[in-house]
Amino acid sequence: MMNDQRSPGRPHRLATAVAVLIPVIVLAAAALSYASPYLVLDRLKRAADARNAEIVNRYVDYPALRTSLKQQVTEMLARRIDAQKREHPFAALGALVGMALIGPLVDAYATPDGVAALLNGLPPRGEPGETPPQPGAQRDEDAAASGQGQSNAPAPAPTQPPRASAGYDGIDQFVVTYRRDEQSRPYSVLLRRDGWFSWKLFAVNLNQ
Repeated sequence: MMNDQRSPGRPHRLATAVAVLIPVIVLAAAALSYASPYLVLDRLKRAADARNAEIVNRYVDYPALRTSLKQQVTEMLARRIDAQKREHPFAALGALVGMALIGPLVDAYATPDGVAALLNGLPPRGEPGETPPQPGAQRDEDAAASGQGQSNAPAPAPTQPPRASAGYDGIDQFVVTYRRDEQSRPYSVLLRRDGWFSWKLFAVNLNQ
């Protein structure tokens, strides 16, 4: 008969190793889960800037983004019309035209080009025929402010990157707030959890 030469302490050592590894794995998973929106945001922005539609599409909920854009732009134009009506009855005609063209604007921004604009400090301005900026375009602040530029021209890209801050808004929502400079209003893009370690951009808050 063969003697059982297995060490009696082996099961104990195995149990100890498992007891040590489990907390390490749990902590690593928790750390990865916490960092996941920052990692997704970085990957999404890189893909959007490169117009890599395959990766952008993976991290954007386009139906939800369209709904959010439509609501935000509609509210922005409604407030603009109300303010302009107080100044002059005919001053609101441009905003009324913009209101009629919300659909094309939303469709233009619910694209990889639009996502790139949102992640680079260029939200929609609610102008008739507005489209996201093309890569490499330059900003002309004076023309945009005075309204002398073409209304259907894409918004020019900023010469300086916008200021950005990011953080959790609850367990399942992550907010990234952008501000181009002290004179511009901040706006936000919102991501929501899509599983333990992934997120999707699904909404904007134009704060207009």
